[in-house]
Amino acid sequence: MDINQLVRKNVQKLTPYQSARRIGGNGDVWLNANEYPVAPNYQLTEQTLNRYPEAQPQQVIDSYAQYAGVNPEQVIVSRGADEAIELLMRAFCEPDTDTVLYCPPTYGMYQVSAETLGIKTKTVPTKSDWQLDLEGIKQNLDNVKLIYVCSPNNPTGNLINPEDIKALLNLVKDRALVIIDEAYIEFSPNSTVVSWLNDYPHLVILRTLSKAFALAGLRCGFTLANKPIIDALQKVIAPYPLATPVADIATQALSKEGIETMRLHVTNLNNQKEKFAKQLSALPIVEKVYPSESNYLCVKFQSNKEVFSKLWHEGIILRDQSKSIGQNGFVRISIGTEDECDAVITALKAIK
Repeated sequence: MDINQLVRKNVQKLTPYQSARRIGGNGDVWLNANEYPVAPNYQLTEQTLNRYPEAQPQQVIDSYAQYAGVNPEQVIVSRGADEAIELLMRAFCEPDTDTVLYCPPTYGMYQVSAETLGIKTKTVPTKSDWQLDLEGIKQNLDNVKLIYVCSPNNPTGNLINPEDIKALLNLVKDRALVIIDEAYIEFSPNSTVVSWLNDYPHLVILRTLSKAFALAGLRCGFTLANKPIIDALQKVIAPYPLATPVADIATQALSKEGIETMRLHVTNLNNQKEKFAKQLSALPIVEKVYPSESNYLCVKFQSNKEVFSKLWHEGIILRDQSKSIGQNGFVRISIGTEDECDAVITALKAIK
């Protein structure tokens, strides 16, 4: 029997999201997944593993609401922001009828989640400066229910102009939700749009503990929105989305001490990023290092040098963004430790 005949037709055609771990590689320097380079140290305090966890652990919700500056009723916690991306589609989009829109180059899970659920997609590429093409979006709004905007954007690292976000919110008022993916906002905290929630009932904000909080392995994300949207998401989320150890560590990370530690990490990483960007810019092989408000750099190398593959074979694993951005030579490099960044510079200097 050909099992594939039983698989849904849209899934048969689907190409899985090529995450850093799925792509793989062998080496000692891993700068391809926008992870914090040093593991935090937490000890489990909850031992009630014989019981199912709370569906929405109140201590986690309250802690994150206080941290983000919103009311607890405006927060839902999920298995990373990735689950939240899909929950919004499940709650608001009719398969084969409704459409989600996103603006490449950007995070690939918007497309994969939609295709998995049989929801149509539209793309309006960003302009040459990687800002929103508002006129292009305006011309492509038929049947669009959700618009995903990543700011700071992955993989480019730039912030989306806040006035353009406001213009987008006004453009789609009463017809679509605008989801601002703020996975990297801790690296540019003054750029959050969280204070806009009271003015825009159709605004949704995605957050995560994976980046600045250094907890990518925890899989803990948050959706911030007004109560009617949160209520809709509560109807489609899994009964027990957060394991007890996840809630335990998340609560510790969101304590006063945990947040202070995170902010110290951000300061140190931003300093390392500035130094690394200057070192890269000085190399003849580098055409441009783009400004970044995140924990990675988007770098344009001389396209004939095959930087990604050469460093891959030396055990330095970066992220090739040529297909995403549409030009050869674009590589995304997560900010690692000083030693890891030095290893990248040394390897690049050896490329002739």
